[in-house]
Amino acid sequence: MKKNIGIDVKEPKAKCKDINCPYHGKLSLRGRTFVGTVKAAKAHKTATIEWDRIKYIRKYERYEKRKSAVKAHNPECINAKAGDKVKIMECRPLSKTKKFVIVEVMK
Repeated sequence: MKKNIGIDVKEPKAKCKDINCPYHGKLSLRGRTFVGTVKAAKAHKTATIEWDRIKYIRKYERYEKRKSAVKAHNPECINAKAGDKVKIMECRPLSKTKKFVIVEVMK
């Protein structure tokens, strides 16, 4: 039985018993969605996701490239590695710094 998490993404093939998994646990999703690259996945069930953004500098009438990075929950069924392109979505705070969860590994 597929659980509806609110967005159209592929469900992972693996199963897990993680209570903070949007597919197999009780974690509900809400708010913002981002696509980024996993910078590091060394911590237990945690990954650092990074993406580029462009900021306009009015004084010089030019754009500069900046990066944003957040920590996201990495469920056992998804298990994203460093270098993977992933989609993350906002959820309730899981810890002091984790407020996002990985919902899909894209590449």
